[in-house]
Amino acid sequence: MLEMTGVDAYYGEFQVLRQVSVTVQKDELVVLLGPNGHGKSTLLKTICGLLSPAAGSVRFENADISRLTTQKIVEMGLTYIAEDRHLFPQMSVLKNLKLGAFNKNARAQEGANLSWVLELFPRLKERIRQYASTLSGGEARMLALARGLMSNARFMAIDEPSLGLAPNLRADVFNIIKEINQRGITVLLVEQSTPEVADIADRFYLMEEGRIAFEAVSYTHLTLPTSAVAWRSRWSPCH
Repeated sequence: MLEMTGVDAYYGEFQVLRQVSVTVQKDELVVLLGPNGHGKSTLLKTICGLLSPAAGSVRFENADISRLTTQKIVEMGLTYIAEDRHLFPQMSVLKNLKLGAFNKNARAQEGANLSWVLELFPRLKERIRQYASTLSGGEARMLALARGLMSNARFMAIDEPSLGLAPNLRADVFNIIKEINQRGITVLLVEQSTPEVADIADRFYLMEEGRIAFEAVSYTHLTLPTSAVAWRSRWSPCH
């Protein structure tokens, strides 16, 4: 469904991604792990058209999207959920959700998408008239995910949804992401060091210093680079 091949990306003269190749098959939930500042968010931004690759290609459903605008990529069904959520605090939950249906394909299905989003997120349904600024951290993360679904998403690139959340709220968010995936939406999820992702992922990538260090279907039986071993020991569920 998504194939990134040999991608280099820069901020100015500083190279962030180095020959990165990642694939995500339809209906998969793939987790990209790695330390902060090693290129994970840049990878998502490159996929979603916020940053153009200097080399290599990004293909979505066999179409090259490397040079397409973000709006066109969203219209194709690929949605990016940023780490900082980009909510509108002085607008209601409902208005924030409806802003997610900005492209022409999503507008045509706004009512149906809103119904199933509120079914998936009952807390948001309870707070539908509240300002987004009144939501808790966990509820704000849910609103960001729900708004992404309103765009008629078939593929979601989600950047660190658990950041800053208490362990019980992290579990809630990951359970919702798994349910989104089980409803037929392909997911590429970025996280730093959260053990709960072990229970929801089909495959893992580890990114270090702008490169893919390894790929695996499980992190429990891996032969890792030395640096990756040290890093993984910080988040293993056995610790």
